[in-house]
Amino acid sequence: MTVTDPETLVGLGDSDETELRRRRWARDRELRAPRSPQTLSTADFLTLGNAVCGFLAIYSITTNMLIPHINGTGDGTSGMVRHGAATAVTLLLIGSMCDLFDGLVARKLRSSALGAELDNLADLISFGIAPAYFVAVWGIVGGPGSSQGLSAFIALTVLLAVVLRLARFSAVKMRPGVFQGMPCPMGAMTVIAIVLLDPPFLAGLLAIFGVAYLMVSQVEYPKPQGLLATATLAWIVVSIGCLAAWAAGLPGGDVLMHIGAFAQIALAAMAPLLVIRRKVGQKVGDVRARRAGARDC
Repeated sequence: MTVTDPETLVGLGDSDETELRRRRWARDRELRAPRSPQTLSTADFLTLGNAVCGFLAIYSITTNMLIPHINGTGDGTSGMVRHGAATAVTLLLIGSMCDLFDGLVARKLRSSALGAELDNLADLISFGIAPAYFVAVWGIVGGPGSSQGLSAFIALTVLLAVVLRLARFSAVKMRPGVFQGMPCPMGAMTVIAIVLLDPPFLAGLLAIFGVAYLMVSQVEYPKPQGLLATATLAWIVVSIGCLAAWAAGLPGGDVLMHIGAFAQIALAAMAPLLVIRRKVGQKVGDVRARRAGARDC
Protein backbone atom coordinates (compact mmCIF):
# COMPACT_ATOMS: atom_id res chain seq x y z
CA MET A 1 0.00 0.00 0.00
CA THR A 2 1.38 3.41 -0.98
CA VAL A 3 0.70 6.40 1.21
CA THR A 4 1.28 9.71 -0.53
CA ASP A 5 0.92 11.85 2.60
CA PRO A 6 2.75 10.46 5.64
CA GLU A 7 0.81 12.75 7.99
CA THR A 8 -2.61 11.38 7.09
CA LEU A 9 -4.21 8.17 8.26
CA VAL A 10 -6.91 8.10 5.58
CA GLY A 11 -7.00 4.89 3.57
CA LEU A 12 -4.76 2.87 5.88
CA GLY A 13 -5.56 -0.50 7.35
CA ASP A 14 -5.55 -1.11 11.09
CA SER A 15 -1.99 -2.45 11.18
CA ASP A 16 -0.63 0.33 8.97
CA GLU A 17 -2.46 2.97 11.00
CA THR A 18 -1.05 1.56 14.27
CA GLU A 19 2.47 1.53 12.86
CA LEU A 20 2.21 5.09 11.58
CA ARG A 21 0.91 6.29 14.94
CA ARG A 22 3.76 4.49 16.69
CA ARG A 23 6.33 6.18 14.42
CA ARG A 24 4.72 9.59 14.92
CA TRP A 25 4.78 9.18 18.72
CA ALA A 26 8.42 8.08 18.58
CA ARG A 27 9.28 11.13 16.46
CA ASP A 28 7.49 13.46 18.87
CA ARG A 29 9.32 11.94 21.84
CA GLU A 30 12.62 12.39 20.03
CA LEU A 31 11.87 16.03 19.21
CA ARG A 32 10.83 16.82 22.78
CA ALA A 33 13.63 14.84 24.44
CA PRO A 34 16.24 17.00 26.18
CA ARG A 35 19.22 17.82 24.03
CA SER A 36 22.76 17.06 25.09
CA PRO A 37 24.49 19.51 27.46
CA GLN A 38 26.64 20.68 24.55
CA THR A 39 23.60 21.98 22.63
CA LEU A 40 21.60 25.03 23.66
CA SER A 41 17.89 25.25 22.90
CA THR A 42 15.83 28.32 22.05
CA ALA A 43 14.62 28.47 25.64
CA ASP A 44 18.24 28.49 26.86
CA PHE A 45 18.98 31.63 24.86
CA LEU A 46 16.01 33.35 26.55
CA THR A 47 17.41 32.23 29.91
CA LEU A 48 20.82 33.66 29.02
CA GLY A 49 19.06 36.88 28.03
CA ASN A 50 17.64 37.00 31.55
CA ALA A 51 21.16 36.67 33.00
CA VAL A 52 22.46 39.41 30.69
CA CYS A 53 19.66 41.76 31.80
CA GLY A 54 20.53 41.09 35.44
CA PHE A 55 24.19 41.91 34.88
CA LEU A 56 23.39 45.07 32.91
CA ALA A 57 21.02 46.18 35.69
CA ILE A 58 23.85 45.86 38.23
CA TYR A 59 26.15 47.75 35.86
CA SER A 60 23.57 50.52 35.46
CA ILE A 61 23.08 50.84 39.22
CA THR A 62 26.83 51.12 39.70
CA THR A 63 27.64 53.57 36.92
CA ASN A 64 24.51 55.74 37.11
CA MET A 65 23.71 55.72 40.83
CA LEU A 66 26.64 54.67 43.01
CA ILE A 67 29.57 56.27 41.19
CA PRO A 68 27.82 59.66 40.65
CA HIS A 69 26.99 59.71 44.37
CA ILE A 70 30.58 58.94 45.34
CA ASN A 71 31.88 61.58 42.94
CA GLY A 72 29.28 64.13 44.03
CA THR A 73 27.81 64.45 40.53
CA GLY A 74 24.42 62.79 41.13
CA ASP A 75 21.33 64.71 40.08
CA GLY A 76 18.61 62.44 41.44
CA THR A 77 16.04 63.21 44.07
CA SER A 78 16.89 61.95 47.59
CA GLY A 79 20.22 60.64 46.38
CA MET A 80 18.74 58.45 43.63
CA VAL A 81 19.73 59.01 40.03
CA ARG A 82 16.48 58.84 38.10
CA HIS A 83 17.76 57.50 34.81
CA GLY A 84 20.00 54.89 36.39
CA ALA A 85 17.18 53.52 38.51
CA ALA A 86 14.72 53.49 35.61
CA THR A 87 17.23 51.75 33.33
CA ALA A 88 18.03 49.11 35.93
CA VAL A 89 14.39 48.36 36.69
CA THR A 90 13.50 48.24 32.98
CA LEU A 91 16.29 45.71 32.41
CA LEU A 92 14.99 43.56 35.25
CA LEU A 93 11.47 43.74 33.81
CA ILE A 94 12.83 42.57 30.46
CA GLY A 95 14.61 39.79 32.33
CA SER A 96 11.26 38.85 33.86
CA MET A 97 9.80 38.60 30.36
CA CYS A 98 12.65 36.27 29.35
CA ASP A 99 12.02 34.19 32.47
CA LEU A 100 8.31 34.04 31.67
CA PHE A 101 8.84 32.91 28.09
CA ASP A 102 11.72 30.47 28.52
CA GLY A 103 9.51 28.00 30.37
CA LEU A 104 6.73 28.34 27.79
CA VAL A 105 9.18 27.85 24.92
CA ALA A 106 10.81 24.88 26.65
CA ARG A 107 7.41 23.17 26.96
CA LYS A 108 6.51 23.83 23.34
CA LEU A 109 9.90 23.12 21.78
CA ARG A 110 12.79 20.84 22.53
CA SER A 111 14.59 21.65 25.78
CA SER A 112 18.20 20.99 26.73
CA ALA A 113 19.73 19.14 29.67
CA LEU A 114 21.09 22.48 30.90
CA GLY A 115 17.71 24.21 31.02
CA ALA A 116 16.85 23.90 34.73
CA GLU A 117 20.39 24.67 35.90
CA LEU A 118 20.69 27.69 33.60
CA ASP A 119 17.33 29.00 34.75
CA ASN A 120 18.31 28.88 38.43
CA LEU A 121 21.65 30.60 37.78
CA ALA A 122 20.06 33.33 35.68
CA ASP A 123 17.33 33.88 38.29
CA LEU A 124 19.99 34.19 40.98
CA ILE A 125 21.67 37.01 39.05
CA SER A 126 18.54 38.92 37.98
CA PHE A 127 16.22 38.32 40.93
CA GLY A 128 18.72 37.73 43.73
CA ILE A 129 21.97 39.63 43.33
CA ALA A 130 20.55 42.60 41.36
CA PRO A 131 17.70 43.54 43.77
CA ALA A 132 19.93 42.90 46.80
CA TYR A 133 22.54 45.20 45.29
CA PHE A 134 19.83 47.79 44.62
CA VAL A 135 18.89 47.74 48.32
CA ALA A 136 22.52 48.01 49.40
CA VAL A 137 23.10 51.01 47.11
CA TRP A 138 19.89 52.62 48.43
CA GLY A 139 21.46 52.57 51.87
CA ILE A 140 24.54 54.32 50.50
CA VAL A 141 22.91 57.01 48.34
CA GLY A 142 19.80 57.50 50.48
CA GLY A 143 19.02 60.63 52.37
CA PRO A 144 19.17 61.36 56.10
CA GLY A 145 18.47 58.39 58.34
CA SER A 146 19.86 55.79 55.94
CA SER A 147 22.38 53.25 57.18
CA GLN A 148 24.86 51.35 55.04
CA GLY A 149 25.15 48.56 57.61
CA LEU A 150 21.41 47.97 57.95
CA SER A 151 20.81 48.14 54.20
CA ALA A 152 23.65 45.67 53.61
CA PHE A 153 22.13 43.29 56.18
CA ILE A 154 18.65 43.45 54.64
CA ALA A 155 20.18 43.10 51.17
CA LEU A 156 21.88 39.92 52.40
CA THR A 157 18.54 38.54 53.64
CA VAL A 158 17.04 39.16 50.19
CA LEU A 159 19.92 37.33 48.51
CA LEU A 160 19.77 34.37 50.91
CA ALA A 161 15.99 34.18 50.55
CA VAL A 162 16.33 33.89 46.77
CA VAL A 163 19.07 31.25 47.11
CA LEU A 164 16.89 29.17 49.47
CA ARG A 165 13.81 29.77 47.28
CA LEU A 166 15.58 28.49 44.16
CA ALA A 167 17.05 25.48 45.99
CA ARG A 168 13.65 24.52 47.39
CA PHE A 169 12.05 24.95 43.96
CA SER A 170 14.48 22.37 42.55
CA ALA A 171 14.11 19.92 45.45
CA VAL A 172 10.42 20.11 46.43
CA LYS A 173 7.61 18.94 44.17
CA MET A 174 4.50 21.10 44.41
CA ARG A 175 1.03 20.41 43.12
CA PRO A 176 0.40 21.77 39.62
CA GLY A 177 -0.48 25.43 39.20
CA VAL A 178 1.13 26.91 42.31
CA PHE A 179 4.49 27.98 43.74
CA GLN A 180 5.45 27.56 47.38
CA GLY A 181 6.55 30.97 48.50
CA MET A 182 6.59 34.20 46.52
CA PRO A 183 8.24 33.60 43.10
CA CYS A 184 11.67 35.23 42.73
CA PRO A 185 10.69 37.60 39.87
CA MET A 186 7.72 38.92 41.85
CA GLY A 187 9.85 39.22 44.97
CA ALA A 188 12.57 41.13 43.11
CA MET A 189 10.08 43.53 41.53
CA THR A 190 8.37 44.10 44.88
CA VAL A 191 11.68 44.86 46.60
CA ILE A 192 12.56 47.34 43.86
CA ALA A 193 9.09 48.92 44.02
CA ILE A 194 9.61 49.58 47.71
CA VAL A 195 12.97 51.24 47.05
CA LEU A 196 11.55 53.36 44.22
CA LEU A 197 8.87 54.71 46.57
CA ASP A 198 11.75 55.86 48.83
CA PRO A 199 9.79 55.41 52.10
CA PRO A 200 11.22 56.20 55.54
CA PHE A 201 14.38 54.13 55.72
CA LEU A 202 13.54 51.77 58.58
CA ALA A 203 9.98 51.22 57.35
CA GLY A 204 11.31 50.40 53.88
CA LEU A 205 13.81 47.90 55.29
CA LEU A 206 11.08 46.19 57.32
CA ALA A 207 8.89 45.92 54.21
CA ILE A 208 11.80 44.45 52.22
CA PHE A 209 12.49 41.96 55.02
CA GLY A 210 8.82 40.96 54.84
CA VAL A 211 9.18 40.26 51.10
CA ALA A 212 12.25 38.11 51.79
CA TYR A 213 10.23 36.16 54.36
CA LEU A 214 7.38 35.59 51.90
CA MET A 215 9.84 34.13 49.36
CA VAL A 216 10.91 31.38 51.79
CA SER A 217 7.46 30.92 53.37
CA GLN A 218 4.96 28.19 52.56
CA VAL A 219 2.39 30.67 51.24
CA GLU A 220 1.15 29.48 47.86
CA TYR A 221 1.26 31.73 44.78
CA PRO A 222 -0.38 30.91 41.42
CA LYS A 223 1.81 30.15 38.43
CA PRO A 224 1.44 32.58 35.50
CA GLN A 225 -0.28 30.33 32.99
CA GLY A 226 -2.88 31.03 30.33
CA LEU A 227 -4.79 34.23 31.03
CA LEU A 228 -2.64 34.99 34.07
CA ALA A 229 0.53 34.79 31.94
CA THR A 230 -1.00 37.20 29.41
CA ALA A 231 -1.97 39.58 32.21
CA THR A 232 1.58 39.34 33.64
CA LEU A 233 3.09 40.21 30.27
CA ALA A 234 0.71 43.18 29.88
CA TRP A 235 1.61 44.36 33.37
CA ILE A 236 5.35 44.25 32.53
CA VAL A 237 4.80 46.27 29.34
CA VAL A 238 2.74 48.89 31.20
CA SER A 239 5.38 49.08 33.94
CA ILE A 240 8.14 49.69 31.40
CA GLY A 241 6.05 52.50 29.89
CA CYS A 242 5.53 54.11 33.31
CA LEU A 243 9.26 53.89 34.04
CA ALA A 244 10.10 55.44 30.67
CA ALA A 245 7.75 58.37 31.39
CA TRP A 246 9.30 58.79 34.85
CA ALA A 247 12.87 58.65 33.53
CA ALA A 248 12.10 61.18 30.79
CA GLY A 249 10.64 63.61 33.31
CA LEU A 250 7.31 63.76 31.47
CA PRO A 251 4.35 65.44 33.16
CA GLY A 252 2.74 62.92 35.47
CA GLY A 253 5.75 60.60 35.31
CA ASP A 254 6.26 60.65 39.07
CA VAL A 255 2.59 59.84 39.61
CA LEU A 256 2.73 56.94 37.16
CA MET A 257 5.85 55.55 38.83
CA HIS A 258 4.26 55.72 42.27
CA ILE A 259 1.02 54.13 41.05
CA GLY A 260 2.97 51.32 39.40
CA ALA A 261 5.07 50.70 42.51
CA PHE A 262 2.02 50.63 44.80
CA ALA A 263 0.23 48.29 42.36
CA GLN A 264 3.22 45.91 42.36
CA ILE A 265 3.22 45.76 46.15
CA ALA A 266 -0.56 45.22 46.21
CA LEU A 267 -0.25 42.46 43.59
CA ALA A 268 2.38 40.64 45.65
CA ALA A 269 0.19 40.85 48.74
CA MET A 270 -3.04 39.80 47.01
CA ALA A 271 -1.77 37.02 44.73
CA PRO A 272 -2.09 34.28 47.41
CA LEU A 273 -5.78 35.18 47.71
CA LEU A 274 -6.30 33.73 44.22
CA VAL A 275 -5.01 30.36 45.41
CA ILE A 276 -7.08 30.54 48.61
CA ARG A 277 -10.18 31.43 46.60
CA ARG A 278 -9.54 28.49 44.27
CA LYS A 279 -9.17 26.11 47.22
CA VAL A 280 -12.36 27.37 48.84
CA GLY A 281 -14.21 27.02 45.54
CA GLN A 282 -13.00 23.44 45.16
CA LYS A 283 -14.05 22.53 48.69
CA VAL A 284 -17.48 24.10 48.21
CA GLY A 285 -17.86 22.20 44.94
CA ASP A 286 -16.89 18.93 46.63
CA VAL A 287 -19.40 19.50 49.45
CA ARG A 288 -22.18 20.25 46.97
CA ALA A 289 -21.30 17.16 44.93
CA ARG A 290 -21.44 14.95 48.03
CA ARG A 291 -24.77 16.42 49.06
CA ALA A 292 -26.17 15.91 45.58
CA GLY A 293 -24.94 12.32 45.61
CA ALA A 294 -26.51 11.72 49.01
CA ARG A 295 -29.89 13.06 47.81
CA ASP A 296 -29.77 10.82 44.74
CA CYS A 297 -29.23 7.81 46.96
